[in-house]
Amino acid sequence: QVQLVESGGGLVQPGGSLRLSCAASGTIFSINAMGWYRQAPGKERELVARVPSGGSTDYADSVKGRFTLSRDNAKNMVYLQMNSLKPEDTAVYYCNADLRSRSWSKIYTYWGQGTQVTVSS
Repeated sequence: QVQLVESGGGLVQPGGSLRLSCAASGTIFSINAMGWYRQAPGKERELVARVPSGGSTDYADSVKGRFTLSRDNAKNMVYLQMNSLKPEDTAVYYCNADLRSRSWSKIYTYWGQGTQVTVSS
């Protein structure tokens, strides 16, 4: 079994900062990519930032220059530093990972349970 557990969400004023963390645990052989998606009320889930192993990070245009994704491969963790937050960043943020549980298994996509980020004065 694989679990992704997020933390770090909350309420913040416009212009403020938050840092999200995500830890992948369980039977993990290798992680191909990790990242963050978000879903605002009434909208579809969208990519925020994602990084493949050994590759460069892909950011949504709306967060470029404000959000920074980092990954700790040794700990199977991914972080999202969010600065200059705007009300339109309000959403449930989901951690995402594409990984193999065993060397012979297929790559599957896993999701965390989500953490709420609310940007409001």
